[in-house]
Amino acid sequence: MNVLLIGSGGREHALAWAMTASPLLEKLYCAPGNAGIAEQAECVALDIANHDAVIAFCRDNAVDFVVIGPEAPLVGGLGDALDEAGIAYFGPNAAAARLEGSKGFTKDLCAQFNIPTAAYGRFCDADAALAYLEGKPLPIVIKADGLAAGKGVVIATTTEEARAAVEACFAGAFGTAGAQVVIEEFLQGEEASFFALCDGTHALALASAQDHKRVGNGDTGPNTGGMGAYSPAPVMTAEMTRRTMDEIILPTVAAMRARGTPFRGVLFAGLMIAKDGPKLIEYNVRFGDPETQVLMMRLRSDILAALRATSNGTLGSIDLKWSDDTALTVVMAANGYPGTPEKGTQIKGLKAAARIDGVEIFHAGTRRDGEHILADGGRVLNVTARGTSVADAQAHAYAAIAKIDWPGGFCRTDIGWRAIARENERH
Repeated sequence: MNVLLIGSGGREHALAWAMTASPLLEKLYCAPGNAGIAEQAECVALDIANHDAVIAFCRDNAVDFVVIGPEAPLVGGLGDALDEAGIAYFGPNAAAARLEGSKGFTKDLCAQFNIPTAAYGRFCDADAALAYLEGKPLPIVIKADGLAAGKGVVIATTTEEARAAVEACFAGAFGTAGAQVVIEEFLQGEEASFFALCDGTHALALASAQDHKRVGNGDTGPNTGGMGAYSPAPVMTAEMTRRTMDEIILPTVAAMRARGTPFRGVLFAGLMIAKDGPKLIEYNVRFGDPETQVLMMRLRSDILAALRATSNGTLGSIDLKWSDDTALTVVMAANGYPGTPEKGTQIKGLKAAARIDGVEIFHAGTRRDGEHILADGGRVLNVTARGTSVADAQAHAYAAIAKIDWPGGFCRTDIGWRAIARENERH
């Protein structure tokens, strides 16, 4: 099978790495890719927002299957265009991708189908939103309704901060993504990332993971796209996994099918595990980043076969096997991130780092300049390791990071800290 992978980040590098192990794969292309993905795939300079160009490439290169990594092409209808052209693909169509493309749509769906989530209000103008804030307990969460590249969420701890966040959304801080605003209660508990493949009817739970969203050690500082992750997440016990499937994932699959917009792809549920069980924070309609990196390190089955079955409605025949090992990834980001990152700085020592036992280095924002690897984004590298425990995987990852010579970048030094504290308590 000839496959075109859409995207250029660490998620796509991890998927490319996993797909190359599939006996189904004949040729892997990636658009646009990065310096790391180029080791596994032929990178092509396609404008992924130009659906006609993507379709023409697929036809010219006998592409059998397209795997769409990022959310923007999904929400933008690339799947619909491929479907019309008769080209098989992995991911939801635009109507189903609204689960990520509109937070308000998802909240309304939860309310209609009794899916547990935070209490909320949805607003189209600032005055109504500001009036809703009056008397609400703090902290409170302000979200731009649409896609805002992970930056459209404010957890406000004061009324002034909440009002400023609402006003910023409606003043255009997030472009059209902030034309509507969702205001939610702040949920207490522990966050987890939960993934399930869905073929419109069936749903298959994947391994769990836990992300680290804050830029600084101890979960301090501004939110980012994710500074590291590990899998499995101890908070996702067998019972919590069952409840998440029964109370959140399966009702969502049934609801989308009932609406005439069946969901095919991967549902990424951001969860808050509260005292009374799991609650949905929000959905993404693609694999998480950096969670995909740790999931692919633990997967012992053919990911390409699973993606194909998700696309063609045969997911019920798929059974995935997972390593008992823990996997942990540390994001190395360019100085300035999550603000304006410094681009073009040289990264050395990657080959030495990759020689550490159990380590894979996934590129998230790099480009090649001759023999040199240069930073070309905010999140630049995902140093990922397997181990017998979270502490063991963490030790391997940071041993690899110690070999990387990159003054232009930084990372958190405590990825996995909550899980390691749990491990220490047990011993």
